[in-house]
Amino acid sequence: MLVIHMARGCKSLEVARVCDFLERRGCSLRVVGSFESPYIVSNGCEKVGNLVLSLPGVKTVTSTKKPYPLASRETFPDDNVFHITEDIKVGGGHRLIMAGPCSVESRSQILETASGVKTLGANVLRGGAFKPRTNPYSFQGLGSEGINLLVEAKEKTGLPIVTEIMSPEDLEWLEPHVDILQIGARNMMNFALLKAVGRTRKPVLLKRGMMATVDEWLQAAEYILAGGNHKVILCERGIRSFDTSTRNTLDLSVVPLVKSISHLPVIVDPSHGTGRKELIKPMSMAAMAAGADGLMIEVHPRPHEALSDGAQSLTLEEFGDLMESVNRLCSVLDEEVKAPCGLRIAM
Repeated sequence: MLVIHMARGCKSLEVARVCDFLERRGCSLRVVGSFESPYIVSNGCEKVGNLVLSLPGVKTVTSTKKPYPLASRETFPDDNVFHITEDIKVGGGHRLIMAGPCSVESRSQILETASGVKTLGANVLRGGAFKPRTNPYSFQGLGSEGINLLVEAKEKTGLPIVTEIMSPEDLEWLEPHVDILQIGARNMMNFALLKAVGRTRKPVLLKRGMMATVDEWLQAAEYILAGGNHKVILCERGIRSFDTSTRNTLDLSVVPLVKSISHLPVIVDPSHGTGRKELIKPMSMAAMAAGADGLMIEVHPRPHEALSDGAQSLTLEEFGDLMESVNRLCSVLDEEVKAPCGLRIAM
């Protein structure tokens, strides 16, 4: 598979000529990315890569055997770093701490939580307005009312918000209000939804499906990237296994694995990954040590009153304790990055 990066400011005629060159040789192709600096992804024409490179307007040509060329580090060797807001970035050493309740339940609950998690160090507010639940009789979220409450919390705290989008039809009205669109584990292979968020320019948090392989996860991300949206954050949230000791099996091995084969930022959700609040702190520390670009933590002022996932929600006090430990660990990790050859010998 070829990934052809056209030069910034290239002419539409130059793009058309490259496409014509490939089509005449029986290659399938797709133009993706921005108009100012598009990519052409072509299958079946690897042998003509050098010829393509000589065409006007072509900047680089990369060949890869990965089924996810736009998500592959072979194609893009540098970390994908992008803005969530003007002041907040993710990737390349910029970390996100997303915190908040599993579901928005009331005005007082979300405002209290938002104020608390911001004070304690979170830089993104999470909260579910639409809750896909296994049991149809379980609390399904407040819907548009929940979005209004999240927006109010954002206005009062300044925290950007991340919440789940359930269907392509919701994108038009949800996009202006949400800073990060979340694709939940159950929707990882909802291809119509992936294509829809690929057409927006809002960051997308893509959770790994509970039975998805790494290749399937990255190919789901490819749907979004192929739509022209490069702002994709991957989220490991645990996979299903035979063991019932925890809610899911948190696969932390995928953090260094995915970061070695993909340039996309990876965060970890230890709340869903374990389902047990006493495991959230150690697994958060392990995730950051493994190289995660951030965490998604469920926090509720009174977890015993939560309408969903109370057993895996931290109190504000517990979240504060977690943040102190994470900050100390990150300080050590950052120092190691600055001096990677330093050898410490115990005396």
